[in-house]
Amino acid sequence: MHAETLTPERILNATVDVLRRYGPNKATVVDVARELGVSHGSVYRHFASKSALLDAVAERWLAEISAPLDDVLQRQDRSVAKLRAWLECLMHTKQQRASQDPQLFATYSGLVLGLRQVTDQHVAHMIAQIERLVHEGVANAEFVVNDANATATAIWHATARFHNPLFVAAWSEPSLAAEFEAVWELMINGLLVR
Repeated sequence: MHAETLTPERILNATVDVLRRYGPNKATVVDVARELGVSHGSVYRHFASKSALLDAVAERWLAEISAPLDDVLQRQDRSVAKLRAWLECLMHTKQQRASQDPQLFATYSGLVLGLRQVTDQHVAHMIAQIERLVHEGVANAEFVVNDANATATAIWHATARFHNPLFVAAWSEPSLAAEFEAVWELMINGLLVR
């Protein structure tokens, strides 16, 4: 029987299993290697350190969350509708993951929050996508703003309660949809051309 090739993807998958069992603080590269049936040196050939491995796991998780948002950006629709769809997609993706596997979501969230560079890159990417939608809205004469980046950043922060893992406990509250609607109305009334 031929041994399965050790790839970065296999290592990342095994790391997720190890993180689920031990959490990011207790999980080790040796645990990942044991899960794969290889030496820890084999893992280090693909990832230089535990930090590099955890960065890669976090980046992959954030990319999985971000992927559906790219589809929203490609839609042929009014900017108002696209912005709302983008925000709802982000919220539903994170909220669904949190409800389907709360333990793993908490592990990922804790991991990501501890990785400042990965988190900053993700937030910058998200704000850039919102900024793109704001620019489209201005170009289509739907929105009026002075600074698209500042507006996008404000939208990101105004909606944090609905997508930031720090607020996961609030995501099961019955009032969440109404709260989002109130924030949406406030934001959109500030953006729309009158």
